[in-house]
Amino acid sequence: EVQLVESGGGLVQAGGSLRLACVASGVTFREYTIAWFRRAPGKEREGVAAHTRIGTTNYSDSVKGRFTVSRDSTKNTVHLEMNSLKSEDTAVYYCAATGLTVPPGVFMPGQYWGQGTQVTVSS
Repeated sequence: EVQLVESGGGLVQAGGSLRLACVASGVTFREYTIAWFRRAPGKEREGVAAHTRIGTTNYSDSVKGRFTVSRDSTKNTVHLEMNSLKSEDTAVYYCAATGLTVPPGVFMPGQYWGQGTQVTVSS
């Protein structure tokens, strides 16, 4: 059974930082691109950052320079380091895994999804 479990969300003041983690099980981790998506109230789901299975990274313009995605293959974990947080970063953050080939710059919806973790940034 494939499982993705996110953690690390919470309440933080604007300008602060949070580090999210996505732990995968039931998959051959190195064969999957892991992406972070978010959904804010009243808005569509948005791709935020991704760490591809070939080791490249991809960021949306809204988070570029503030967020960093990294992979620890020894722990089947992908982290999302979020700095200089803004109120508009408030959302439920989901990680998603796909074994399909992802074109550069594309956030492909995953074959598997986590349950999400809430990030709230107070201004």
